[in-house]
Formats: sequence, C-alpha cells, structure tokens
Amino acid sequence: MPQVIFPGPEGRLEGRYSPGPRARAPVAMILHPHPHGGGTMNDRMVQRLYKTFVDRGFATLRFNFRGVGRSQGSFDNGVGELSDAASALDWVQSIHPEAQTTWVAGVSFGALIGMQLLMRRPEVRGFISVSAPANMYDFSFLAPCPASGIFVHGAADTVVQPSSVGKLVEKLRTQKHITIHHDEIPRANHFFENELEDMMKSVDNYLDFRLSPDCPIR
Repeated sequence: MPQVIFPGPEGRLEGRYSPGPRARAPVAMILHPHPHGGGTMNDRMVQRLYKTFVDRGFATLRFNFRGVGRSQGSFDNGVGELSDAASALDWVQSIHPEAQTTWVAGVSFGALIGMQLLMRRPEVRGFISVSAPANMYDFSFLAPCPASGIFVHGAADTVVQPSSVGKLVEKLRTQKHITIHHDEIPRANHFFENELEDMMKSVDNYLDFRLSPDCPIR
C-alpha cells in the first residue's frame, strides 16, 4: 500500500496506491466522504472498499481531495473535487493504460463525485455508491446513467433518508441498458458504525456477481 503523490489541478494530491498484479489489470478508485465532516482517504469504509478491490486484483487508488491531509488546495464545494478525481483517474490510467475495466466507489460525498465522474468517463463500467447523499444534492445529471452499479444505504440513516435514495434508484431503473442494484442494510446509520461487515457483505456479493465470467451485465 505505497504512499503516492501525484499532480492535481491545484497542486499535489496524496494517495495510497496498490499496483495491479498484471499489465491488463482492471482499475478501481475509491472516493472519501465530505472533508468538512472529517472525511479522508483513511475513513474505515474507504479502507475496506480499497482492500476488497486490491484483493480482487485491481490496480486500486484512494486519495485525499484537495485541502485534506497532504493534498494541496482548498475545498471547492464539489467542483474542484470532481477535477481532483479526474486527475487521479488519469494518473492511474497512465500506469495501467491497458486496463480494460474501470470501477469507481464512493462514500457519501465521495459517492456524489463518483457518479459525476462516471458521466464524464465512458471507461467507467461499474460503480458502488455507499450512503449516497440523494437528499442533499441534485442527481438529475444522471440522464442517462451510463453504467450499472449498486447503491448501499443504511435503513436507519438520519443524515440521508433512505426514501430519497429509493426514489433515485427507481428513477435510474427506468433507463435502458443499465441495471441498478439497491441494498438497504437494517439498523445501519449513515456511517455504518455497527454494520460495516454487513455493508461489505453487500458490496462483495455484488462484486462476485458483476465480476463473474457468466455475468450478463457488461
């Protein structure tokens, strides 16, 4: 899990990177929660998502948005953070230019940035959105959503009401050519404080399905 520093739009960005085990390894990038809420690349949900992709043979990156940790710059209300994510993906792809598949996973604010990124990067073929802030931000930019993925949410989330995520999922499910999964974890709050293992079971089951040679979703 080597520490890396790579160029971003406002200076250097700090990350942790695990190279892929082969030249054509798929790429995964993990995006952390809101910096003003204490979100960093060392968030425990981010670290667990990172580990599951590493264990599956992905070239995997997690990094701090601008102004977090050793990353330069200052918070930019999501606009600059999207540019950070695009630069981070460019950096990984410069190391793994032959990667055939790219995934993006994000937690809360990171889920918003991840969904925005996949609208701009057609190579992103799958997403994982945990605690997506569907009641705080306008997700209408997903028109249409270009990739299949999963939303994982806590049934006891008082920060982002589960119903708002349910409505977003229902809207996306009307679109053709993609498949949207949705798991609501009983008793879990926005941060999955006591249900982290249940969250990861949901994620891992979905990845088992999507990464299977027999999966109909591509």
